Amino acid sequence: MSVDLVARPSSEPPLVAVGASAGGPTALSTLLKGLQPGFAGAVVMVQHLDDRFVAGLAEWLSQQSPLPLRLAQEGEMLRPGTAYLANGGGHLVLRSNARLGYVAEPADHPYRPSIDVFFESVSEHWRGQAAGVLLTGMGADGAKGLKALRSKDRLTIAQDRATSAVYGMPKAAAAAGAACEILPLECIAARLTRAFPLRSIGARP
Repeated sequence: MSVDLVARPSSEPPLVAVGASAGGPTALSTLLKGLQPGFAGAVVMVQHLDDRFVAGLAEWLSQQSPLPLRLAQEGEMLRPGTAYLANGGGHLVLRSNARLGYVAEPADHPYRPSIDVFFESVSEHWRGQAAGVLLTGMGADGAKGLKALRSKDRLTIAQDRATSAVYGMPKAAAAAGAACEILPLECIAARLTRAFPLRSIGARP
């Protein structure tokens, strides 16, 4: 099933919110490699990972990505054609002023950072175009947040079983009716590029 993006007048770039867990680093690398310089969206990735390894993952992904990539910082404004990876120590959120931030609650959440927490904040606060992508992983984190995005007429994509290292989170999203589209990993970047066409490299954000 396909979905038409709802036009939302806004100066904000499109936002692609991505969640991953077990098998995620390789999946994120594949997704990023499929995007091109000039991609219109800002790509924000939440990966379940021990805090000690987040900086190393960001460095490794930056070597794979055609888009500039950095750790998401408190108070940061999203820029088109840029990728951000959630840092450790809290849950990444999108605040009401459309800037990134970190929160401690829910403190008892089994995953930190939580994909659901980030996706739900995007659903609540992002005024521009947006898409949610849920990749390989164990458990069900992200399914609820992806459904919240779909309820706001956002494009929502879950990785398919055949290309998932662990078909837990995408399966939960599919079962909940949270995904507009279920796609092989290697097709997701192309779908996002169709949704948010390339911009001129020299264009001002």
